[in-house]
Amino acid sequence: MTEEPLEEPLAGRLDERLEVQRTIAADPATIFAVLRDPKGHVAIDSSGMLMSSTGEPVQAADDTFVVHMDRNALNDYPDLGRYDVTVTITKFEPDREIAWTIVGQIKPQMGHVYGYTLEPVDGGTLVTSYYDWSEIDPLYRGAGIFPVISEGALRATLGILARNVAPGPVTPSA
Repeated sequence: MTEEPLEEPLAGRLDERLEVQRTIAADPATIFAVLRDPKGHVAIDSSGMLMSSTGEPVQAADDTFVVHMDRNALNDYPDLGRYDVTVTITKFEPDREIAWTIVGQIKPQMGHVYGYTLEPVDGGTLVTSYYDWSEIDPLYRGAGIFPVISEGALRATLGILARNVAPGPVTPSA
């Protein structure tokens, strides 16, 4: 049986979205509590850009909080330095999915989306972290700035999330 090639719109979209998965030994509610909390975003960030946050845990789509950033951690735009962004929740399904976009000072807004889906499985929760820039403003297409965060950074963030919600026993090295 031969596979049909992907239709062009879907094929293009796959080039504009990263997804990584990891089973984490914690229930969805425990994981979701971290993901809806501004402090949780800072605690699990692997990029080093998120310095601190202001705001309360979100409860619904359209809720917001502020993240204080330092772009020097990526060393890609040294002049950008420290700045604030507003995280605006775009999807909120308790213990199942949360996604957000970033509202910053630049105009037009970029339009990239970060998110997580959670699925209960034997041994914990299958967590999918995604980063989607398929709907970015046309001004930023071809600018060579996407993806801002790598697949490796998404994977590392899942590792940090796992360490924070399901720490295992510490075994001394031999």
